[in-house]
Parts: sequence; structure tokens; C-alpha cells
Amino acid sequence: MGVVITEESEAEGVQETDRWPDIPGDTAVTIRIPEADPLVRAGFPAHVTVLYPFVHESRIDALVDRELADLFAKHDAFALTFAAFDRYPGVLYLDPRPHEPVKALTADLTQRWPELVPYRGLFGTGLDPHLTIANHAGPATQDAEYDALQAELAPLLPLRCHVDAVQLIVWDGERWQDRARYPLARVVPRVPGTGRHPVG
Repeated sequence: MGVVITEESEAEGVQETDRWPDIPGDTAVTIRIPEADPLVRAGFPAHVTVLYPFVHESRIDALVDRELADLFAKHDAFALTFAAFDRYPGVLYLDPRPHEPVKALTADLTQRWPELVPYRGLFGTGLDPHLTIANHAGPATQDAEYDALQAELAPLLPLRCHVDAVQLIVWDGERWQDRARYPLARVVPRVPGTGRHPVG
């Protein structure tokens, strides 16, 4: 799910994915953000990770599929706004706001499957929600490259995106493939001034 270089590994010149390569059957739960695809330079579709890794594909049977559908159906659809860039070492990303709806999805997944540790525990309790824009630059070039890229893309912000589903994806050994889509609950707008939902 992208390349992240920690401060420790940056000093050693080692990318984190060298320590935990994706293996066929690895899965992840993500939120697709197609509106941001034109901004991404990282070689994969724009997304916000909810949980990586999820259970191995071999464990996802009809029961797990139904549990996932039920779990996500309890969460209302929501909007994310991408208005600011930020960086992890080696990574330029967009900061999705608010964080809380994404973190709530992650919390429910890890409560149901407590053996799952975000990012295999390499970042403590995990990383804040983020949308990776670029992750190709090394320590010697990242500041200049990402400064230029950020200046190029800044006029395209802010992006406001509606999130009404999450995606389960699987690594096939060469690329991440869609496996299932799980809708969130639909938010029914109230009739202004009445507090009631529209009828029919």
C-alpha cells in the first residue's frame, strides 16, 4: 500500500516495503477517491487506507463477507475535504478532513478482528488517514521534488469528495485488484425547518 520511508530507515537508505513486501493474497480495505486520481504520481489509484493489511484472502469466505457488509452498513456515508498537503519522510500526501469517519471504520474493523495490526505494527498504532500523492523521492531529492509538485498541484485544491462505500482489494502478486465493494449507510436529508425526513 505505497512506500513509506521512516526516519530510521531513511538514514539507512531502506524503504519500509523492503521489510514487509506484499505477498499474493494480502488484502486491504480502502476508500477510493477518483477525484484525486489526476493528482497522484505514486503509480496506483487515489485512495485513503482504512486498514492494511486485512485478513488474507484465503480467509475471506461468505461469513466474513457478510460481516463486512453488516459492519460498514452501520456507518453513514460522509464527505472528505482535501485542502492541505503534508509529508511523511519520503511521502507527499493530502490530509483528508475530518479524520474521524475514517478512524471509526478502522476502529470497528480492529475491534472485530483484534489480531489485525495496522501496517503490521511498524508505525505504532498506525498512521493518520492520508492520500498518498507521491512516494518516489529519496532523502537527497524529496524536499525539492515535493516542493515543486506541491506548488504545481495546489491550485487544484480543495477537493471535496463524497464517500458512500469502501473497497476490499487484494494483491495478486503484481498489482492490487478490486475484490468487493461495501456500501455505507445512506444519509437521508431532512426537510429544512421540519426535522422530518422527506416522504416518497
